[in-house]
Amino acid sequence: MNQSRLSAYDITLGALFVAMMAVGANITAIAPFLNILGVPLTLQTFFAILAGLILGSRLGMISMLVYTALGLVGAPVFAGFKGGLSVFISPTFGFILSFIVLAFFVGKIAESNRKFPMYLTAALVGIVINYFIGVTWFYAAMNFWVGGEGLSYVVAWSSMAPFLIKDVALAIVAAAFAFRLEKSVLYRTQLRQAS
Repeated sequence: MNQSRLSAYDITLGALFVAMMAVGANITAIAPFLNILGVPLTLQTFFAILAGLILGSRLGMISMLVYTALGLVGAPVFAGFKGGLSVFISPTFGFILSFIVLAFFVGKIAESNRKFPMYLTAALVGIVINYFIGVTWFYAAMNFWVGGEGLSYVVAWSSMAPFLIKDVALAIVAAAFAFRLEKSVLYRTQLRQAS
């Protein structure tokens, strides 16, 4: 990929991941039973990890930045078909912000060595970044602006356990899928030949 500007090919692939993030955020519209304690299970983390693994650090980060910006300007691309600046004060907005950082670091790690162990490491590092930023934001929101009852950081983490289990499993799937795609298709594409 040309470091100075994005090609039409890059923009198309980035837009594809923005669309997949929007669909992954709202998977419960198709399967409403995918809720835990009223919180919808999403595939956003899965697609953010895939963006880093497949698109690389730069394009993966840009696609997640575009996704976040679209949602903040009002496009209904976040979970529950939400959008707009009010989402910024949501307790779960930290997870959305983390996708930008996650995609960059996952991409950087994967770019260093396109072997499965590195893909798996990158995906799991992505989960750590996602949950560190997301849970820290959740903790801050619940204690400072949502009006929680002095929620501790440990309780904030423990409340995420069901989601963490799901996301770790999906991160492993993402690593396996991206590696398989790398060996069968991606190594012959403009995305790899230009990097």
